[in-house]
Amino acid sequence: MAPVVPGYGTPGYGAGYGGPPVAPVAPGYAAAGYGPPAGAGAGWAPPPKPGLVPLRPLGFGTLLGAPFQVLRRNPGPTLGSALIIQFAIFLVTAVVIGGAAFFAVTRVTQASAADRGSIAAGSVAIVLLSALVPLALALVSSALLQGILVVEVSREVLGEKRRMGELWRAAGKRLWPLVLWILLEAAAVTVVLAIVTGAVVLLATAGPVGIVFAVIVGLLGLLGIVALWVWLGTKTSLVPCAIVLERLGVRAAIARSWRLTRGSFWKTFGVEALVATIVYVASQVVTQPVNIILSLAFGLLSPNDSSDSGSSTAIVGAIVVYLVVGVLQIVFGAITAVVQAAAISLIYVDLRMRREGLDLELIRYVDARQAGLVTADDDPFRVPVAGGGAASGAGPTSGAGPASGAGPASGAGPAAGGEAPTPGAAV
Repeated sequence: MAPVVPGYGTPGYGAGYGGPPVAPVAPGYAAAGYGPPAGAGAGWAPPPKPGLVPLRPLGFGTLLGAPFQVLRRNPGPTLGSALIIQFAIFLVTAVVIGGAAFFAVTRVTQASAADRGSIAAGSVAIVLLSALVPLALALVSSALLQGILVVEVSREVLGEKRRMGELWRAAGKRLWPLVLWILLEAAAVTVVLAIVTGAVVLLATAGPVGIVFAVIVGLLGLLGIVALWVWLGTKTSLVPCAIVLERLGVRAAIARSWRLTRGSFWKTFGVEALVATIVYVASQVVTQPVNIILSLAFGLLSPNDSSDSGSSTAIVGAIVVYLVVGVLQIVFGAITAVVQAAAISLIYVDLRMRREGLDLELIRYVDARQAGLVTADDDPFRVPVAGGGAASGAGPTSGAGPASGAGPASGAGPAAGGEAPTPGAAV
């Protein structure tokens, strides 16, 4: 084990910290009222907490609460990045689709009566095609944001803070595998929906009996799609983490996520579903009353007024309501993206701690960092493979954990960002 600087650790870690790592303990390790494991000697000390969470397998409460702490610990790079990306998507969508719609309406209104039908059909096609631009931007930016948040959470676990530029550069190195993964998800959803919709349409054209069967198939198909989405979405939810932190390809990352979630499906789904529900309810509690209040206010200002001034007031009111609600949606969309990505990243860390002893490797890394023995090439999240180095394109050997007493993985690739970490660096 690497030398340890005396007294390292946040006050309260325990006087015994710095000795040999405590071996993994049986289930119940992370239960409420965490304390010395059964049979522990007088020199036992709780695991260190250099950053976001203690370096031990995480309990359900920690997995549920820690994602919200990410916003508080380093809000500039995390929430700031999410706001920039959300605003860019909102702005491009408004400009591109709004401009296309204005152009289409202008063409239709200026067309002659004989040509209006064909021009209207072409105008609709223009508006639909214009939607592809913000859709492509949303795919790329969503992949980038996922990478940014995975990197940030992994470094916060170690007590490090990254600046916005460092996070964007680190995520950019794994951008295209993330984009490919998002495209695969979108393609799978589209194909399944197309199959179910096609079956319903074909049955509906077969007469009254066919309509009955179409309704039945539609309902069963909808339930099947929801169940399939929950199952596959949960089993593959850790793919972005494997792509970014382990530098795996998409296929290897899918297999890796599948293995990590084996036996932990309900816990993984429960945390992800609860976090999503909490942020959704919070956003609705804020946005819906504001929307209703603003709509009522402008309705009271010009009730049943058909004059030009009344119409102008109504238009201005609609624009104001749209902008205010849009800003709130951007803010809560950014918060939702940060919290959900942080929850998935922490689930990934927890599962690796339980299955591979990642907590011991992280403790050794923190020890070595405090002793000044960490280089830019050391990364505790990389998975070592036989013969040295780190995994690239393939998952680790099942059950493999870090060697007892070893320092940070020698020869591992740079820590998801390529720069030496700066503990506690300013935002």
